[in-house]
Amino acid sequence: MSVHVEDTRKVTTHRLIEMKKRGEKISMLTCYDYSMATIIDQAGMDVILVGDSASNVMAGNVTTLPITLDQMIYHGVSVTKAVKRALVVVDLPFGSYQGNSKEALNSAVRIMKETYADCVKVEGGAEIKESVQRILSAGIPIMGHLGLTPQSIHKFGTYAVRAKEETEAKKLIEDACLLEELGCFSIVLEKIPAQLAKQISEELTIPIIGIGAGPYVDGQVLVMHDMLGINKEFSPRFLRRYADLYDTIHDAVQNYIKDVKAQDFPNEKESYS
Repeated sequence: MSVHVEDTRKVTTHRLIEMKKRGEKISMLTCYDYSMATIIDQAGMDVILVGDSASNVMAGNVTTLPITLDQMIYHGVSVTKAVKRALVVVDLPFGSYQGNSKEALNSAVRIMKETYADCVKVEGGAEIKESVQRILSAGIPIMGHLGLTPQSIHKFGTYAVRAKEETEAKKLIEDACLLEELGCFSIVLEKIPAQLAKQISEELTIPIIGIGAGPYVDGQVLVMHDMLGINKEFSPRFLRRYADLYDTIHDAVQNYIKDVKAQDFPNEKESYS
């Protein structure tokens, strides 16, 4: 079934806040290259995230930590060249903004100037307050990210659900309120209890996007390779696969190999005279 998107205007940070006010859910998906960005944008996606998950699905790293700012800019440029409608968010990678607000601003400025993205995303709350303030002071919109923050995986030591205990839940709420107060236009909540996500979504006026945060938030995001079934090794509870492209591509490649070996490809119609 196709979805007809009547509103073809460019999605902006302001429009996302309007969507929350009228109860319209926000769709968000990761993307890292021109061809897939073309398809996703034309399908009517509201937000495209050039995620540091490219470190995993594009480069084969175990964590998101190894990906560099230059690599994020490369993927960002590839995506923005294709996008006409969706809001494009680019992740600031690990080490490009934590602990040094001047470096954080320089990193964000490079992304905005070199990729033509609409905004950046950062992970963390009070501990990155100065970096958030400095980036926002330059007029660069920020999407926050709380809960399970993959760039801090070595601190957590596990990808288990976050904020199940009262102390961590309280800090998460405080961090969410702080990010809104500082001026972030939206926050991603990853892998936290659904009722906690519901509470934050109801208390804050900015859109809350969930990934493993239940149905009561303002929108949802998934990693494209997981959602399309290209990556079969990752199967968390929150993931719904909408296709099985691993098998489709695998079978197509095997058929191609078979036809080449059997000298069935190319045939006479596929050759020039």
